[in-house]
Amino acid sequence: MPEPKESEARPAPGQDFGRQIEVKEKRLIRARARPPANVWFGFGTFGLIGWSVVIPALVGVAGGIWIDRTWPSRFSWTLMLLLLGIILGSLNAWRWVSQERKNIEKDK
Repeated sequence: MPEPKESEARPAPGQDFGRQIEVKEKRLIRARARPPANVWFGFGTFGLIGWSVVIPALVGVAGGIWIDRTWPSRFSWTLMLLLLGIILGSLNAWRWVSQERKNIEKDK
């Protein structure tokens, strides 16, 4: 984890009162600059994560149906590509959530 900048570090108990106030005010200004999250923001996030999994899964199903109709075989390409789409979509959602978490931790 990177070291906090000198201006953003928590003041030590022995530091002067003015320095403590400066650090607290900078933190307050950063918190006020960000709009407050509400319930609709949460629903939007769930929707974004859901669609990032559903779209690759549907693309996999469509591709699998086309392959199964064009070149019939004993293996179901629809099921294999559905599974591949779910895996890729889940990895994409996981990457997005971890980036958002890193941005939140960086803002703190």
